[in-house]
Amino acid sequence: QVQLMESGGGSVQAGGSLRLSCAASGATNIRSCMGWFRQVPGKEREGIAVIDSAGKTSHADFVKGRFTISKDNYKNTLYLEMNSLKPEDTAMYYCASDVWITPGSWDAEVEYMYWGQGTQVTVAS
Repeated sequence: QVQLMESGGGSVQAGGSLRLSCAASGATNIRSCMGWFRQVPGKEREGIAVIDSAGKTSHADFVKGRFTISKDNYKNTLYLEMNSLKPEDTAMYYCASDVWITPGSWDAEVEYMYWGQGTQVTVAS
């Protein structure tokens, strides 16, 4: 059984920073492909960033230069460092994992089997 649990969400003023964490436990291996997604009500879940088993990362254009994905293999924890937050970053943030992701499709929700419950991020203007 795979468990992913996000934490670190909250409310922040525009321009502020937050660091999200995703603790992995159970059968999952932090060295698998792990990603961050976000979703606002009425919209599809969108991919933010991914890190593969070798530590290679990809970030969506709308967060490049502001958000950074990383992981700590010893702690089995995935992170998302978010800086220069904007009101449009307000969303529920999810971590996701799978053993293998189709190349070029890291931001597709269907690529990931395991999901956390989400943590809310609210950015006030």
